[in-house]
Amino acid sequence: MAPDVYFQIATVFSGTEGSVFFGWVSGQCTGYEIDSELQRLSDPVWDFPLLWFGSAPLIALAWGGRLLSERTGHPRLGRILARSAGTVMIVRHLPSLLLFMFDVSSHPGCVESWGPLEVTGWGIAMDLYYLVPALLVLRAVRTPGLSRRGRLARTGAAASLAIMMIIGAVADTASGRVSDSLALDCAGFGDGTVSGLDEHEKGFLCGVRDESFGRGVPQLADMPDRELLTYGRHLCELAVRNGGDVHAPAVSEAIGEMNSLVGPLTRLCPKVAEVEQEREQQRQAENDAFIAAAEKSCSAHPRHQPRIKPVRQVRATMWTEFWEINAWDEGSESGEVGGMVADLVGSGPGALNIWAADEIGHACVTGEAYRRRPPVETRGWEQVVEVGYETRKGVLTVVDGEGDRLPNLAAGGPGSYRVRVHVRGRKAAQEHIDVPDGTVQLLIMVFPGDEKRPVIYRDYPPRKSRK
Repeated sequence: MAPDVYFQIATVFSGTEGSVFFGWVSGQCTGYEIDSELQRLSDPVWDFPLLWFGSAPLIALAWGGRLLSERTGHPRLGRILARSAGTVMIVRHLPSLLLFMFDVSSHPGCVESWGPLEVTGWGIAMDLYYLVPALLVLRAVRTPGLSRRGRLARTGAAASLAIMMIIGAVADTASGRVSDSLALDCAGFGDGTVSGLDEHEKGFLCGVRDESFGRGVPQLADMPDRELLTYGRHLCELAVRNGGDVHAPAVSEAIGEMNSLVGPLTRLCPKVAEVEQEREQQRQAENDAFIAAAEKSCSAHPRHQPRIKPVRQVRATMWTEFWEINAWDEGSESGEVGGMVADLVGSGPGALNIWAADEIGHACVTGEAYRRRPPVETRGWEQVVEVGYETRKGVLTVVDGEGDRLPNLAAGGPGSYRVRVHVRGRKAAQEHIDVPDGTVQLLIMVFPGDEKRPVIYRDYPPRKSRK
């Protein structure tokens, strides 16, 4: 009862309620997670009055039961009752100690998961303190006739073995340190307590352990630093023997499904970094050539000859990863767009979606801004669809999947507009996987208009025209 008495006296003299609350973010440590779950499940049991004041009522009950059983000639029943009480106390206070030691031995960083050190240390001390009466109860009801020396010898041997196991686990942890991203200072604002590593080694460990530093390699995140660096150097040597190519069969087989390990290896292995840089430059050159070929094909198309003079006419090759190019009024980037009319164009308050390619591809886009309604043109186009568009800021800027955009097509400033979209080459793009560059052509006419309902001037399969 000493701790409870102490707190009561301290509260009286300090004039406080004697409670301090801490908050912290726990990590993913197995022992802590198990202990939290055990505490959640067992808290209703431990709140039972017999377990208050360090289980003093339970001890008193067991002592009284033993005295009564001896007086009635059933001493064995009293010993069972006392041992049961001692067992309950051990079950109450021992698991947290064991789980804490398990976490510390498996990963030093797990100490932080248990909370501030002053709280954790006090909790451990109290658990140890409350185990003392449990052990005294069990010793008081030991079976008569056993050799004290034998019992003491066995207890000493067991304690020595336990101490050796704990010391061995701690020693193993010291030599098998698993440095986290803060200790490695991966992001540049950690504590940087890890020493003895060069920048290549530190970069490799950060690439494996810190997802914010790259994609991370979860399969290796818990491997001790020394073992992880040894494994990394082995992969480096294997890659060097294959010309620095991590995609060579021998290296690829060693890496297995850990594709995200390639990035960390470039930080540890200069040869791998050199080969990967050359490969990236080659990919960039191929991509630039691909884009240039598409832009050349679009430029080869004849320029649209409007029947009335537009305020502005622009042409561009626009790319998409998700079928569409889009336009928004300023401040309406998250605006909702209604259903696509003829699967070609959809509009909403300050928002516009236009089909441009079959999932991944490009379209040759011409945008025209007018101050008055231009004549309808359907000849040579597969589809011609017109919808309404509202802009409070006077902005209609078409943007593609790469972030490239056309100039503002809302020539009349804020207000209501009509957007007439023409397309050719869509049928070929949908029916064939690989179509020639510049197959899809879009003509987007934007002009003032208060009409809200959509109009389909031409569609396929052919529908009845509506105006």
